[in-house]
Amino acid sequence: MRTDDLRINRVRPLLAPAILSEDIPLTDAASTVVANGRRTLEAILDGRDTRLALIVGPCSIHDPDAALEYAQRLKALADVVADQLFVVMRVYFEKPRTTVGWKGLINDPDLDGSYHINKGLRLARQLLADVAAIGLPAGTEFLDTTFGQFYADLISWGAIGARTAESQIHRELASGLSMPVGIKNRTDGNVQVAVDALLAASKSHLFPSLTKEGAPAILETTGNPYCHVVLRGGSESGPNYGAAAVAATRALLANAGLPERVMIDASHGNSEKDPLRQADVVDAVLRQKLAGDRTIRALMLESNLLGGRQDLAARPLKRGMSITDACLSFERTDTLIRDLANCLARR
Repeated sequence: MRTDDLRINRVRPLLAPAILSEDIPLTDAASTVVANGRRTLEAILDGRDTRLALIVGPCSIHDPDAALEYAQRLKALADVVADQLFVVMRVYFEKPRTTVGWKGLINDPDLDGSYHINKGLRLARQLLADVAAIGLPAGTEFLDTTFGQFYADLISWGAIGARTAESQIHRELASGLSMPVGIKNRTDGNVQVAVDALLAASKSHLFPSLTKEGAPAILETTGNPYCHVVLRGGSESGPNYGAAAVAATRALLANAGLPERVMIDASHGNSEKDPLRQADVVDAVLRQKLAGDRTIRALMLESNLLGGRQDLAARPLKRGMSITDACLSFERTDTLIRDLANCLARR
């Protein structure tokens, strides 16, 4: 009697990471952008670089061409504000779902439930290569614990999301990633879970995964000293970007013997899903920085070419508008970032 794969309907081959990397190689110029991005973020987290890091970009990528246009516009803005802000483009290819829904560009690049994952991986790596080619570092969330092998060499900042911060395998993954990693508080707002994750990710782990050649292997990590808390608000806690919430997080980090450094996510629970309220979060962060705060080292914004969001079922889709969480328009983002940089310059 058969006992294996009783609920598996179909098996399709997955290309090896090494093959994709050979088809879309990491160039010397791109390698320099990625490495410099990582080193700069490490310096900001250490306090050796006093600028504020800014992770900004679409909630999720569903149209690589529109995303590249966004990157080109963001690079021009990043150069203008570089004395005060270090800008990294948010390039998210995977979307965690509370129940069901579109799972992101890698899983469903054709937006129709066909799940051409090999095509999605190729699109993702090509976009990251294109973003690096224009000189802009990129950040993304690591959701599937094997997908990073296909493109982590092009990532300067990583995230572990609110739904996976409590996951042992994601903590182990963060311990071996080559870039700084932000770990979000849980969806209900619990920050202790993120602090526990930082402790776990700072240690060495052994876990099964895939090699670049696609073979199963046991990876041994060194631990990641540049993991940090990302405050994103919560369903029970409400927004947690204010001075009191930051002070409470600082106390948790100190009690755990961890560096007191925090990123504020201006969207999600902190904006209560209203993209325009991200400006209020930025203002609160600015006031804390002007008052001498040294805990907040980074800020995250959700932004796209067009503001708002649209349903995936709407056809034709508007170019440059999110199909997941609502985002700020680029015009509003541009004004917000320039104002933030100008105010920080007067510190």
